[in-house]
Amino acid sequence: MEEPAARPDPGEPAPAAAARKPAGAAARPAERSEFQKFIAENSGQDLPNFGADFFANAPSTFAPIANSPVPSEYPLGPGDELLIRGWGTIDIDYRAKIDRNGLVNIPRIGSIVLGGVRAGHAERVIQGAVAKLYKGVTLNVNFGQLRAITVYVVGQARRPGTYTVSSMSTLVTALFASGGPNAGGSMRRVQVKRAGAVAAELDLYSFIAKGDKSADIKLHDGDVIVIPAAAGHVALVGKVNRPAVYELRGAADTVGALLDLAGGLPVVADPRRAFLERIDAGKSQPRSVERFALNAEGLARALKDGDVLNITSITPDFSNAVVLRGNVDQAIRTPFRAGMRVGDLIPNREYLITRSSILRQNSAVGAGDDAKPSREGSETIAARIGGLIDEINWDYAVVERINRADLSVELIPFNLGSVFSDPSGADNVRLQAGDTVTIFSQQDVLVPMAKRRVFVRVEGEVNVPGVYQMTSGENLHALMARAGGPTASAYLLGTAFYRDQVRREQEANLEKAAARLESRIMSEQSFQMANLGDAPDQSRLKAELQASNDAVARLRRLKPTGRINFGMDPDARSFGALPRLKLENGDRLVVPSRPDFVHVFGAVSAESSPLWRPNTRVADYIKVSGLEPAADAENIFIVRVDGSVISRPGSWLFDGISAVEVMPGDSIVVPERMDRRTGWVRFMQGTREWAQVFANFGLGAAALKVLK
Repeated sequence: MEEPAARPDPGEPAPAAAARKPAGAAARPAERSEFQKFIAENSGQDLPNFGADFFANAPSTFAPIANSPVPSEYPLGPGDELLIRGWGTIDIDYRAKIDRNGLVNIPRIGSIVLGGVRAGHAERVIQGAVAKLYKGVTLNVNFGQLRAITVYVVGQARRPGTYTVSSMSTLVTALFASGGPNAGGSMRRVQVKRAGAVAAELDLYSFIAKGDKSADIKLHDGDVIVIPAAAGHVALVGKVNRPAVYELRGAADTVGALLDLAGGLPVVADPRRAFLERIDAGKSQPRSVERFALNAEGLARALKDGDVLNITSITPDFSNAVVLRGNVDQAIRTPFRAGMRVGDLIPNREYLITRSSILRQNSAVGAGDDAKPSREGSETIAARIGGLIDEINWDYAVVERINRADLSVELIPFNLGSVFSDPSGADNVRLQAGDTVTIFSQQDVLVPMAKRRVFVRVEGEVNVPGVYQMTSGENLHALMARAGGPTASAYLLGTAFYRDQVRREQEANLEKAAARLESRIMSEQSFQMANLGDAPDQSRLKAELQASNDAVARLRRLKPTGRINFGMDPDARSFGALPRLKLENGDRLVVPSRPDFVHVFGAVSAESSPLWRPNTRVADYIKVSGLEPAADAENIFIVRVDGSVISRPGSWLFDGISAVEVMPGDSIVVPERMDRRTGWVRFMQGTREWAQVFANFGLGAAALKVLK
């Protein structure tokens, strides 16, 4: 138990301000009564005692602030201090304290009896004493430090004991000093006993819920504050404003009175359904439950110790409404009327233009130079042009209906287009109250390819580059025809075709490869850590681990392009050589001009881009650039300008890679030999060869700079 405030010397004044707990002091854990524990075990709800939070931050001692006004009816007594000032025939400036006999002794005036005098009469009493000796003296009397009194807090208090408080303290302030009632103490019958009799009884519920302080009396020295045990408790749960455990007081404790203490019912509470759980400890089945309505009879129902009152929520169901949702301007709930059909919910097609579509259209205006088409990729094109309007699925929409008899859900599909074209047809479904109509976009439920819009971008060496809307099923030949065919400068071998779906697949494959490599590295390192030798071995292993982790990071930095390799004939001159690939929304075709260079990357003495010369072989370009000592000549490969990869591992001379003719724009990649003790080389062995990395992930030769 916390120590009560120490009693000061009777001659010393009470402290001027409340001494509170230090800011960093640990809060006392909330106490729980057996009834609260029972409720928590049976309902899972940890309910507080109503009013307990009123004392949650109660100070350890309490006193009024020093400059609070002294009530005129306050009786003066020993220890009270007065500030007396006078001017006129004589000047008085004196701080006097009433002694134990109730007297104050003022120089040149003498002793004046003030013990028991009301504070409002003190100035008049002193004025009368002065006037007997001096004429024409004006007085002003104020109060300084007031006396301290001792009270006792007993019973079911959180901190019972002896307390020294200000003489202006009331019952409530003393309860604060003691921390209030404990979990089993009464808040409704707190008594003040004075001279053996009950001087006052306070119902804290009236004070907390209604602000009624009529029973909050001033304390006298020697008063005893008695907090008895609570007579009983009930719990209030469910849809209520203040779920809590409430103390019973007597016969006046009814359901209505309890709800009044809880602040009434919220608007979402259902007054038709209340449940009262009751405990009858003497029965073989001690618990029972009753259902009743919160009408006049239900509100007058008496409560007993241990009752649990559960107020249920209203049902969120709308009995007279239908809902329109999905790919529409705004989801709405509208009143149902007899004979209502789907077409009544959607008066015209403008209701199907979504808010996001309007915002995208608005954002396309005023974008300024930041929205230059030349900076847009295939995804941007599809989103900006193909996505200004969310494509409606005109063939499929549904009415969702709940069968009230068995609560089964029925889906009634209908053709949305027919609702507008044939309002009297069967697709204009007759609605019932509670129905929900859902409109889909073509992305929500994929429609046949023939009904999808396709936007494709073509650029580079074509006569009319741009963004074209294609009919579903059309192929590259149709696109090139729309674009006017290739120009005279077109280099069809280097034609690059990009598809978003392919790019996403390549990115997923790359991440899987990186994760696989990471796992192998960790496994290899764990094995080697278990078999470490001396310090040099440890240093070597740390260096290898760092190098392997760097390799994984570099691999993850690669950016697959989504390019599809056409395997074009190097001598192709017309777009008829292109494959008849069906187009998809967001595709991008780039036809370059013929470059004048080839590129040499990797473990060469000097990475370079020498001029292309006809009939020139790989060996000729390698001779110019030179191989480094760490070069892996057996695994040199070529990344063709069309994105394909040529490799002949294990052979350099004769029919090997060195004899392959190089085309304009090709890239010769010379990998480095790798440390075969690391996880990195194990990953590379799993892909068979360097060239396979580039082929699998749609990488250009420039990716080697990232991997290095």
